Amino acid sequence: MTNFSRVTVLVAGLVFSLCAFALTLDAAKQQGLVGEQPSGYLGVVDKSTPEIEALVRDINQKRRSAYEGIAKRNGTEVEAVEQLAGKKAIEQTAKGQYVKLPSGDWVKVQ
Repeated sequence: MTNFSRVTVLVAGLVFSLCAFALTLDAAKQQGLVGEQPSGYLGVVDKSTPEIEALVRDINQKRRSAYEGIAKRNGTEVEAVEQLAGKKAIEQTAKGQYVKLPSGDWVKVQ
């Protein structure tokens, strides 16, 4: 196999793996991999993978940034915004998806 062929196979494999493992927030919620928490942030429901961890970390960083902006504009603490956001996110969670109770238990919304 030539070097060009090896590189082509490696690139094709990389592209395929990125497409096959690309995980969206909606898909992760529908599959029961992640759920909403009272803290206003996503959590991993059960078994974690590096891909799930990366998704949760990315979303939570974006949420934290948004919460900080809201708190600053409204002259309130970030924690208050987080709690309100968590309450709203849990209330709006679709049936079949998971939320974390204050007790720490994950439950599927019925």
